[in-house]
Amino acid sequence: MLPEAEINRVLVVTAHPDDADFGSAGSVALFVDRGVEVTYLLVTDGDAGGNERTLDNTGMAELRRAEQRAAAKAVGVTDVRFLGHPDGQVVPSLELRRSIARVIRQVRPDLVVTHHPDRNYRFIAPSHPDHRAVGGATLDAVYPDARNPYAFPELLLEEGLEAWTVREVWLTGGPAPDHYVDITGVLDRKLAALQAHVSQVSHVEGFAETVKGRFAAWARQAGFEEDRYAEAFQVVPTA
Repeated sequence: MLPEAEINRVLVVTAHPDDADFGSAGSVALFVDRGVEVTYLLVTDGDAGGNERTLDNTGMAELRRAEQRAAAKAVGVTDVRFLGHPDGQVVPSLELRRSIARVIRQVRPDLVVTHHPDRNYRFIAPSHPDHRAVGGATLDAVYPDARNPYAFPELLLEEGLEAWTVREVWLTGGPAPDHYVDITGVLDRKLAALQAHVSQVSHVEGFAETVKGRFAAWARQAGFEEDRYAEAFQVVPTA
């Protein structure tokens, strides 16, 4: 794994608003506290999400973008970008790969965090088709697209974006995590980020306790002491 001292920039690529907060907001808060620059890239605006249907899809998209920016602020992230693909219709297309490769070359991250591209049969919630599509497209953008100057040559020739090699990827939501981050000290900020998504979670009774239970279970699986909380990832070396 990359030593902490060699992680200076992180790009988190997700399908929807709130995905980063469920999957990695605690780890992101710890990165920010160490002075790491973190960028969020959201492929959709989440316009098909939520129970508030007095809004049309455009209104929901505007609301969810605002909620995501508030959630990012709770963990110290100020660079939040949206690609605007339709929620629920994402496919791992060449267009999507190019868009993600573009941002990788702009941000030049040491580490990328994204969805696991495989279906998780143990816990179905992370296996939304948008998640799997974004995870697969992001891995393709990491290797080979962003590092190959001959892939999407217009990124270099027209936009001046030099090739960039991401050294490591952390996948969220997969069935076999192998890296756990103790987020106990920043759990309150993770919860604040999640609760910023009012349109998605305000109606869920006992939401905070449910979330705490999920991340306490990861901590137990990691072998941490009692009363700890953890986020779980599968690490993919990509240098």
